[in-house]
Amino acid sequence: SVLTAMLAVTSVSFAQAQPAASMVNGVLVNAQGMTLYSFDKDVPNSGTSMCQGACLSLWPAASASADAKPEGSLTLIKREDGSQQWAYQGKPLYTYSLDKKPGDTLGDKVKDVWHVIR
Repeated sequence: SVLTAMLAVTSVSFAQAQPAASMVNGVLVNAQGMTLYSFDKDVPNSGTSMCQGACLSLWPAASASADAKPEGSLTLIKREDGSQQWAYQGKPLYTYSLDKKPGDTLGDKVKDVWHVIR
């Protein structure tokens, strides 16, 4: 049946899940290839993000599924709304809303507090 075929495809995609983030051309990117950033106002290993409210519309949190597990240098923090966010070396990760395609790094050095992870 179609449902059985869809379930089979779904289970295969999970079995071959991409890492949450990886280095591409010396820049940390998410599974979709979009550049990941750190925010200087975040305190490493504090488990919290200083980017809240309007900040998140420009700098979306690198969200993780509820069942995500740490991977190497990638850890997880719990956001105020209860969702999970990826962190790298203890600092929460974000994408930049003005980056439109993989490889864009328009958010690097914005206001000298946002940085590409290299």
